[in-house]
Amino acid sequence: MRNNDMLEDVLRQIGQRERFVLTSHARPDGDAVGSALACCQVLRAMGKHADVILHDGVPRIYRSLPFADQVVQADRVKDGYEAAIILECDSIHRTRLEGLEDRFLISIDHHVSGRPFAHVNWIDPHAVATAEMVFRLAREADVKFSPEIATCLYTALMTDTGSFMFQGTNENTFALARELVLAGADPALCARSIYFAHSIAKLRLLGEALRNLSIEGHIGYFWVTKKQMERCDAREEDCEGLVNYVLSIGGVEAAAFFRELENGRYRVSLRSKGKIDVARVAECFGGGGHECASGCSVDGPLAHSVRQVIMQLRHGPSVQ
Repeated sequence: MRNNDMLEDVLRQIGQRERFVLTSHARPDGDAVGSALACCQVLRAMGKHADVILHDGVPRIYRSLPFADQVVQADRVKDGYEAAIILECDSIHRTRLEGLEDRFLISIDHHVSGRPFAHVNWIDPHAVATAEMVFRLAREADVKFSPEIATCLYTALMTDTGSFMFQGTNENTFALARELVLAGADPALCARSIYFAHSIAKLRLLGEALRNLSIEGHIGYFWVTKKQMERCDAREEDCEGLVNYVLSIGGVEAAAFFRELENGRYRVSLRSKGKIDVARVAECFGGGGHECASGCSVDGPLAHSVRQVIMQLRHGPSVQ
């Protein structure tokens, strides 16, 4: 099915229903939060009842976004919704929400690793962020872009492109950013809220991680343990973006950050400057994402986790 046909199908299904719940993956990032918030307001502008429910709620750095205070944090979706729109997520399981199974499901995703798990699947790997797809949905539905919707979408676009640095950023990306700024998004304010509002715990955790820094050829990696997290009084969300400090090292082409989980496994964040396809590396361990930004979980102990991931990064696929 062509991309325009998929968009029309999504709008047709939305038109046939009145009550929607919107969600995304657990541990939501900027594109997940911004796209869900914006899409919710688009549906409301279309005369629909819509709510955003996220298993882990809104991370601290995104709580200044418009409508973020309306997000419900819950483990289960209650009755009363005809359909669920799942954004930037490749399965019901990854939402960690119960109660979605018996609803009509619409998936909107831009990951190359996206899977058609829903009743209607709009997957566009050429979109630089899910925010771009929500923008197109709103424009096709003839919904006016308020400054608040534009701010949510601009923040999603900015974060998912690594501040417009990741592979795939092109003239269309900046054309979209321009449209959102013209609609009322403030680029400086959006950037300050994300990049200049870190917690003290996050910086302390970064110090702990840097003590574990290792470089093997063009691969860099570091890790933190549960004890280090506790010592820094750090939350899961304080780990977001730490891997980019390793990637910033000259000569490093790919970076990995390992975080110890409660069950003895490790959550791995992967980043690339463009030569190594970390999405395909993540897929080897049941994860996925973008060519330059992906994630997965691997079995411990730490030495085993590091060895398996670094081997795949060293010998893994390059970006085509």
